[in-house]
Amino acid sequence: MTIVLGSNRYGKAENRIVRIYRDTPRHEIHDVSVSTALHGDFAAAHLVGDQLHVLPTDTQKQTAYSFAKEKGLLSIESYGIDLATHFVDHIEPVAGARIEIEEFAWERVVVDGAEHNHTWVRRGQEVRTAAISVEGTGPAQQVWVVGGLKDLVILKSTGSEFAGFMQDPYTLLQPTNDRVMATSVTAGWRFMTTDVDWEATYAGIKQILITQFATVHSLALQQTLYRMGEAVLEAYPFIAEIRLSAPNKHHFLYDLSPFNVANNDEVYHAADRPYGLIQATITHDDAPDAGPAWDSYTGLV
Repeated sequence: MTIVLGSNRYGKAENRIVRIYRDTPRHEIHDVSVSTALHGDFAAAHLVGDQLHVLPTDTQKQTAYSFAKEKGLLSIESYGIDLATHFVDHIEPVAGARIEIEEFAWERVVVDGAEHNHTWVRRGQEVRTAAISVEGTGPAQQVWVVGGLKDLVILKSTGSEFAGFMQDPYTLLQPTNDRVMATSVTAGWRFMTTDVDWEATYAGIKQILITQFATVHSLALQQTLYRMGEAVLEAYPFIAEIRLSAPNKHHFLYDLSPFNVANNDEVYHAADRPYGLIQATITHDDAPDAGPAWDSYTGLV
C-alpha cells in the first residue's frame, strides 16, 4: 500500500479589513472578514518542505488589504472575483483560488434628526457572505460566485402550525395549530453569471426571504423554507439554486399555573438547545454544474 498526498490548499483566514470611502463629505464604510485559499502545485511543500512554489499566506493577506484600495470594496462579490482572479492569473503555481467573505453591516448615527456623515453603530442583523472560486487561466478560466447571508434571526408570533406528524411510543410532542415560529437563517445562492447588480440583488433576495417567512401560513418550517427558496428563483432567473439552513428556535409556553396565573399564549421559554435543524436545497432541474464555490460553504447542506 502506497501513501500519497491528497487534495490540499492553503491560505490566510479571517483578514479583518475596513474600507472607508472619503470621496465626499458623506463617508461610506465596508467592514469585512476575508479568507483566501489557494490550490495548485504545492506537493513539494508537503513532501519535502520545499517552499519554492509557496506564496506566503502573509502575502495573500497584504494583497487582500491592498485590493480594498486598488480594486475597491463596494461589493464583496466583485472584490472577491478580482482577488481570486489575481492569484490564478499572476501566481504561476496557483491552479485555483477560493475567497470567502463576510460583511458586517453598520448603520448611520442620527443626530438632531439627520444622518451623520461619518459616524455609525454596528447593526445587529444578518452577516452578508460570499464565496468566489476561480479555476484556470485564459479563455478556459471559470468563475463561480455564491452570495449569501447568515444569522438572519426572524420570528413570527402566529401563522405557524405543526400537526399531523408521525408518532411512535417515544413521541411526547403535542400537535399545535398555532405556535411561535423563530429561526436564524443561513442561506447561499449560486449565480450562473457574473453580470449582476450585486447590491440590488442581495437586498432583493433578503427582502424576499423575509416576506415569505412572514406571509406564508406555515404548516412546517420545511414548507416555509421551500417557499422562500422558490420565490427567490422565480424572481432571479440567473440564480441556479439556493440552499437554506434554519434551526428551529423553539418557544415553549411557560406553565404559570403554580402561581394561579393564566397564560393565554403570552409568556414563553425560549430554548436555545437542543433544536430542530431544517435544511433544504431548491434548484432548477437543469441547473449547471455547481463548481467549487459550493465546497464547504459554511452551514449549508
